[in-house]
Amino acid sequence: MAIPNSKQELIDAIDGSYAKLLQELAQVPPSLARAPVLEGHVKGTRMSVCDLLAYLLGWNVLVLHWHAQLRDGRRIEDIAFPAEGFTWNALGKLAQRFYADYAELGMDALLQRLDVAKNQLLALVEAHDDAQLYGQPWNTHYTMGRMIQFNTSSPYANARTRLRAWRKTR
Repeated sequence: MAIPNSKQELIDAIDGSYAKLLQELAQVPPSLARAPVLEGHVKGTRMSVCDLLAYLLGWNVLVLHWHAQLRDGRRIEDIAFPAEGFTWNALGKLAQRFYADYAELGMDALLQRLDVAKNQLLALVEAHDDAQLYGQPWNTHYTMGRMIQFNTSSPYANARTRLRAWRKTR
């Protein structure tokens, strides 16, 4: 998949990768949703399909949180990226926090929340034009659109690949 460079390409990438992910998730037997059947986000660990959904949801919610802070008047320089207490070179620990944050939810509840977050992100994208999304650096050298893509369509596609690989081994 090409890297989106416009608002419409970003919307199409998010919608397309999400739809393909849902098709793959529909093939997961509910009895295996919490079984540690996938390679985890930390080397040498295992995760469940629900953990994978928690990871996707966690990143989507985090992007929404960044933008909520901006709407509340915080300067981008003052936002803790990727999250308070985490650094970009220790994302495995953040993934494990996402697993824990949503550990009590089943697959259906996680999917419902992920769908809501994805739709909120699409609304966020819709509220901006190409120049705002791709015309200038937003966080360090990445544009706003690229940061959204890094945390939506790209991980959706990666999750689909993980699920497909696992299903082929079953």
